[in-house]
Amino acid sequence: MSAEEIKALERRFIEELNKGKAAAMAIIDELCATDFVTHSGTGEDIRGIKDFKQDCSEWYKLFPDIHFTIEDMVVEGDKVAVRHTWTGTHKGEPKGIPPTNKKVIMWEIYIDRIVGGKFAESWVRYDTLGLAQQLGLVPKLG
Repeated sequence: MSAEEIKALERRFIEELNKGKAAAMAIIDELCATDFVTHSGTGEDIRGIKDFKQDCSEWYKLFPDIHFTIEDMVVEGDKVAVRHTWTGTHKGEPKGIPPTNKKVIMWEIYIDRIVGGKFAESWVRYDTLGLAQQLGLVPKLG
């Protein structure tokens, strides 16, 4: 795929995620390889479409109005690096923490590897400290 085709694939994926959980589940089925892997940096990789959809479902429970905005994209070969922000209102209960109803904004950077026109692998890093601070789970520094 050309760099422009890879960028278009990434934009399409994000556009569908912004339509809500049902659209997200459908686009995952369409655009992710069956053996898709996400390396999230938590020590536990997410392997396969079923587990990836479960992880995404949890985010939609936590932030039902989640909305992604792509800030930057750089393509090199079969990989695309993306920096985006997302906003959402905390409505779910992660690990027993009651919903705060706070609107948050978070940054995320990831690299996707594309094989045969589908997402095959992803390396993801995001601002977990900033999210915890916005939700009031840890104090802001300084």
